[in-house]
Amino acid sequence: MSEPMIPLGVAVLTVSDTRTEDTDRSGQALVERATSAGHRLVDKRIVVDDIYQIRAVVSAWIADPEVQVIISTGGTGFTGRDSTPEAMSVLFDKRIEGFGERFRLLSGEEIGSSTIQSRCLAGLANATVIFCLPGSTGACRTGWDGILAEQLDSRHKPCNFANLVIPERGQHG
Repeated sequence: MSEPMIPLGVAVLTVSDTRTEDTDRSGQALVERATSAGHRLVDKRIVVDDIYQIRAVVSAWIADPEVQVIISTGGTGFTGRDSTPEAMSVLFDKRIEGFGERFRLLSGEEIGSSTIQSRCLAGLANATVIFCLPGSTGACRTGWDGILAEQLDSRHKPCNFANLVIPERGQHG
């Protein structure tokens, strides 16, 4: 990879009824991985597992030209308040169908059949790519290391999502 990587503006959202900045290991792991890869952290928030509060934060980020990538952690399971897929999916212009499949394939190597309880998903909205990961720190590491690191690297071939959200590349929209 001889060309330089183009840093992206990243926002990280932790969806949790119990976590605080001091106890949010998953959100912090995503921040550390994104910034270590050379991306810029634009914002990081924790919001309770409420469809409308999630949508409010994410909608504002989608409208913000500084945010090119949104990564959420939490709320993708089947418990009563898990509502990230319901909150996010209506915001997508296009859904990234293979993301959940690829994540569950990678995760299955680590946690076996329990991976089917993840409703992780991804999509594009207003030239912003959005990835919704499970709430465990291990799942965040799996998602970043196995998918996001390459897909957010503008040098990754044959294709990547970075080139879809970099305005000067002319391939977004």
